[in-house]
Amino acid sequence: MDELTTRVDGMLDDLCAELRRLTRIPSIAFPGYPPEPVTEAHDLVVDLLRDAGVRDIAALRLPDTSPVITGHIPPPHPDAPTVLLYGHYDVQPAGDEALWTTTPFEPTDVDGAIHGRGVADDKSNLIVHVGALRAFDGRPPVGIRIVFEGQEEYGSDFDDYPQAHPDEFACDAMVIADMGNIRPGTGTLTVALRGVVEVIVEVHTLEEARHSGNFGGAAPDALLVLLHALAALHDAKGDVAVPGLRREQWGGGGWSEEEFRRLAGIRDGMPLIGTGNLGSRLWSGPAITVTGLDAPSVERAASAVVPSARAKLNMRCHPAQDPAEAQRLLIEFLEGLRPFGVPLTVTQAGAPGSGFAAATDGVAYAAAHEALRTAWGEDLVHAAAGGSIPLVNSLAAAQPGAEILLFGAQDSMCNLHGPNERVLVSELRDAVVAEAAFFTAYAERFRRG
Repeated sequence: MDELTTRVDGMLDDLCAELRRLTRIPSIAFPGYPPEPVTEAHDLVVDLLRDAGVRDIAALRLPDTSPVITGHIPPPHPDAPTVLLYGHYDVQPAGDEALWTTTPFEPTDVDGAIHGRGVADDKSNLIVHVGALRAFDGRPPVGIRIVFEGQEEYGSDFDDYPQAHPDEFACDAMVIADMGNIRPGTGTLTVALRGVVEVIVEVHTLEEARHSGNFGGAAPDALLVLLHALAALHDAKGDVAVPGLRREQWGGGGWSEEEFRRLAGIRDGMPLIGTGNLGSRLWSGPAITVTGLDAPSVERAASAVVPSARAKLNMRCHPAQDPAEAQRLLIEFLEGLRPFGVPLTVTQAGAPGSGFAAATDGVAYAAAHEALRTAWGEDLVHAAAGGSIPLVNSLAAAQPGAEILLFGAQDSMCNLHGPNERVLVSELRDAVVAEAAFFTAYAERFRRG
């Protein structure tokens, strides 16, 4: 391990330079953005992989989807396992550049961190993969399969591809490097992802708005009906009140309340809602958020009874709960309310997204524990994420026997998708060490059975 760490330290400057070069490319695979930067990022990543010893590099091309980079390094011997490495080379748009303290696509070093759009999500993790392979001069003690996506942020036809073509993703373990640490310096394995569903709730009570002085008090106010329905989704303490939604106490690691308040930007004096530990509210239980509301604005409000109103709800559900079941429970609950006797129209908005719960008792997880402890110098924690990564479930379905590990160079304070995104050079370095150490520990444990 000393030799491995020395090798990583010796190439860290080059890895950072390549990360800056990759971050400088505005590879935004959203409609309305030019495709040339996405192609440029693709080509640079291919060059980096080739220099790191990856063979048979190819591009999987699907309709309306940026190319998926594939490639492999054969196992060094028949008894060695194969590890699939995942990442993506596309990024989110920069958003309002006035909120940035640096230029989004001009990577800038500030206090031990590199700032720029996409530097953490997910280009740093691509460099982690490249660095871990270079640490072995392109001949790691495990076989390698590369799957680097080019349209993860916007979504694409690739999400369902692995499940339909399992042989192309054959492996014994996967490192999904689109995650990171719960806090800088604390090695973290993400072991669960909540599922997601969305619904639209509508109320229509009048043919058109009517004078509130003449008709208010008897005419059914659609907005008032909708507000009563939305208020019924939570109890007095802020816990979700929909029966049947799965919730369990979270037993892994997590943020302190102080960390969470800072990360969420909660104003002084504001309470947190819900009961139980933070993990059960954020990761192993349901959460319902009103993400949109169609009603007259305050600035344009007339003295009239509102004839119709609607809201969009986003619900995150337990990692192991079927999201279709959770969506059905939510719809049935809302349809059964009938505030003031007024029925609600509830429809699903888009397809449910499944959560993910990792099996953590296998050989790869034991090797990852050893590797992350080595890299970060302390016991790692198990954490979860409120968001879903649809491709993880497709990969899990394609290779149900493969262990799936989620870790990387990001951390919860890196501000991914927001202004001033950054990655700490120290986290990049330790993530490269962790992945390289995982290859070694996994090969040895796999050989021993």
